[in-house]
Amino acid sequence: MDSCVELKLVALDKDDMDVVSAHVQDAMVRVADIFWQPRDHRFVVAMNRFDWISAAEAKPDSKADYRRCRTALRFERVLACKTRNLDQTGKDARLNLLAVEFAETDSPAGIVTLTFSGGGVIRLDVECLEAELADLGEVTTAALCPDHSIAATA
Repeated sequence: MDSCVELKLVALDKDDMDVVSAHVQDAMVRVADIFWQPRDHRFVVAMNRFDWISAAEAKPDSKADYRRCRTALRFERVLACKTRNLDQTGKDARLNLLAVEFAETDSPAGIVTLTFSGGGVIRLDVECLEAELADLGEVTTAALCPDHSIAATA
């Protein structure tokens, strides 16, 4: 299996977070891989992110070029973590991450919102934005390329 384009990104402001969000769009997350560590003011989510860079470079009919990379997204300086419409009892449940957004409230503090398909949301109140996205090395083949065309949602 070819490797993913290995990423290690840091997000310290909204523009940085927009770049991270683009790379984790359509990542698959198991509920058991979401970790809130209140004592350490840390939130970590492990995921299988879709490798959008390799998909963009793939030949039109080459499914073998679609892959997912094991990745961790970590937030530091997290003051609170709240969820909405997420069943945390089914640890093997799979979630599809749609976007990660940062909105400043009282600079440099703000709110990080992780939005999942089906209406699930994780909200992090942060002292300031300090996030890191890092690939962990494991790569798997993805059967399909996520499709966000209007025809696909109709």
